[in-house]
Formats: sequence, structure tokens, C-alpha cells
Amino acid sequence: MTKAFYPGSFDPMTNGHLDVLVQALNVVPEVIVAIGIHPGKPPLFSYEERAELIRQSLSDAFPDRATSISVVAFDGLAVDAARKHGARLLVRGLRDGTDLDYEMQMAGMNHQMAPDLQTIFLPAGTASRPITATLVRQIAAMGGNVSAFVPAAVLRALQSKLKT
Repeated sequence: MTKAFYPGSFDPMTNGHLDVLVQALNVVPEVIVAIGIHPGKPPLFSYEERAELIRQSLSDAFPDRATSISVVAFDGLAVDAARKHGARLLVRGLRDGTDLDYEMQMAGMNHQMAPDLQTIFLPAGTASRPITATLVRQIAAMGGNVSAFVPAAVLRALQSKLKT
């Protein structure tokens, strides 16, 4: 059974992340959502909070697919973590040409380090193309409405965390 490895910060999970995750589940039966942990970059949400928000978001949107994902943390190279978890595919979402340029470089480097792993690019849906977790955090921190950009569970968590 082929497993896909979907790395990112997911701080917070956005509708764009959810879109890519669901597309990945249409390609493979199991996706490992890998939350990158970087000590020098303090997140808004802890690993545990992000993991729960990912699980809850998928469960709310696609309850029949909730058991098809697992959530793990990693702090090194994504290719090493993917191998450790038995994945054969690396999933990357693309919003625009800028993402493509960056992701092509990353895919090339990953292929040099781990030729046994294949990177697959999944295009963001039209509605989620402008969404980034950074912009969501910034808009929410300034009291803006991010309900169109994040799953309901994430919206509630942001409102609670930021007291908006």
C-alpha cells in the first residue's frame, strides 16, 4: 500500500491545506500529515493543537476519510521523515507559478537525496489559491474575519487563542 507524506507547518491548517489533503487521499489510501517542528520559529499553535485541528478538520469535512490520515511531527529533512514512516510519495500543493518554481527546486533536491521517493504536485482549488497560513495568522491577529479561509474547528481555535 502506497503512503503519501504531506509535510508543512500547518500553523494553522487552512482550507488550502485541506484541499490538498483531500486530493492526496484521492490518489493514495493513506496520507501522513507531517508537522514540521522548528525550535527557532515559535508557532501560534503547539504541535498537539495543530495535530488535533488537522484531524478535526478532516473529520468534519470528510468523516469517511478521517481514518485515512495520521499526523506526525518531524524536525529534520522531510525525505528522512518520509522514509522513516514508510512513505513513497511526497505531496506538495501549488497555488501559482511562484510555488511551482520553488517546489521544482525542492523536488529536484529531494530526488537527489532520496531517489526512491516521488514528489507529486497537487493544484490548489480556485477558492484556496490566495490562502496562506501566514496571511491567515496576520488577518486573524488584527481582528479580521478568516472564516472563508479556514475550517470551522480552526476558526474557533483562532478566535479562542487570539480572543477576537
